[in-house]
Amino acid sequence: MRRLNLETNEGNIGFQIAPMIDVVFVIMLFFMVMAGAVKVERELNTQLPGSAESSTSTDFVDEQIITVSENGEVLLNDEPFDSPTSHDLPQLKGTLMRLKQNADAAKSPTMVTIVSDENAKYSRTIDVLDALAVAKIDNVTFTVSDQD
Repeated sequence: MRRLNLETNEGNIGFQIAPMIDVVFVIMLFFMVMAGAVKVERELNTQLPGSAESSTSTDFVDEQIITVSENGEVLLNDEPFDSPTSHDLPQLKGTLMRLKQNADAAKSPTMVTIVSDENAKYSRTIDVLDALAVAKIDNVTFTVSDQD
């Protein structure tokens, strides 16, 4: 049996084209698969927002702002209602009911934002929500006052 001598260089093998062809085919296969995924993404039904032409004027809804202060005072559009200790808020309920009736007669939505002080009691905010429920106003937004 003959031994193989690894130390001798019996010539230069040269540039091998077969491994290069394999690499090119793998890369081409990757791009073909990825091109199919991009095609699926373009088929999604989406509509981007744009401008719409309108021949009639647009009426903007008046937003009512109810402020709940730290001491329990309730203000509707910066006008105080009821006492800070009143849990029923009868003045606020009556005003909100009239506001809702007027908005329904004008066929416009009633929007209310409750601005609560960070240190206001939660029970006071619940009292305001109860008054809104009695007036059947359901379009309510909450926020916290920014006092710098």
